[in-house]
Amino acid sequence: MVDITEIPDGLVEAQVGFNGDAGREFIAALPGLAAEFLQRWRLRRCGPVMHGVTALVVPVERADGSAAALKLVSLDDECVGEPVALRAWDGDGSVRLLEHDADTGTLLLERLDGEQDLAELARRDARQAVRVVGELLARLTAVPAPAGLRGLGDMAAGMLADVPQAVGRLVDERDRRLLRDCAAAVAEVAGEPGDRLLHWDLHYGNVLAGGREAWLAIDPKPLAGDPGFDLMPAIVNNFRVEDVRWRFDLLAEAVGADRGRARAWTLGRVLQNCLWDVEDGEERLDGEQSAVAEALLRLRA
Repeated sequence: MVDITEIPDGLVEAQVGFNGDAGREFIAALPGLAAEFLQRWRLRRCGPVMHGVTALVVPVERADGSAAALKLVSLDDECVGEPVALRAWDGDGSVRLLEHDADTGTLLLERLDGEQDLAELARRDARQAVRVVGELLARLTAVPAPAGLRGLGDMAAGMLADVPQAVGRLVDERDRRLLRDCAAAVAEVAGEPGDRLLHWDLHYGNVLAGGREAWLAIDPKPLAGDPGFDLMPAIVNNFRVEDVRWRFDLLAEAVGADRGRARAWTLGRVLQNCLWDVEDGEERLDGEQSAVAEALLRLRA
């Protein structure tokens, strides 16, 4: 069982900060939830807990002696499709799903090395780290998206509808022009949003060392769409503006994307991030996002 005193402060702060009373209820329920699934799935706890923003992960051993990870999740619109995606990938490039409880969202996953993510490799060899992400994305996005997932088409339509109001909240004309340029690029491809299974959040921290493969993806926030929409996290990891061009080229080639469409959908990720910032009260665009957009807008399709 997980004692309430063991729940990491970072998880508590994230849940209370993002979800308020619902976050407090999730934190309070964790010990009982852990006890329930340790018993139901015949698991033995065998290590210290880990966490992200929305989940507590407990290293466990199954009745047959195999290693696994019990993931207790605060359900939201982004993570609700995780078991759907993991089943579709069936361990091909991703962590393998072993059990899932639909009522609570609780997952039992194969255990990877939580102490070794791709950031360590990136510090030594950025190009190789980006190449690893590209190779994983190529495998993951080769799979058609199962029915019922969020769709990039609806997401793009919503973003484009929000642009006029967001532009009006920005105080700098250069920022306003950049947001309009990103929206124009998205508008050109919005009618063909794609049907591939996207991870949406494949940054270095979501690539862990595995036993059966060197690297495997975790924590998808899946949606159906164009692979070009999946490139942004690996472009901005350990960001340097001089890296944008080669990272974009490497990733677009790895997933076999049309370069012009990949450019447009990556600008769509910039647009999405900037719209969120404006919604949160920002009146200027984030410098990193602006730098990515400016670099991509200079590229020829």
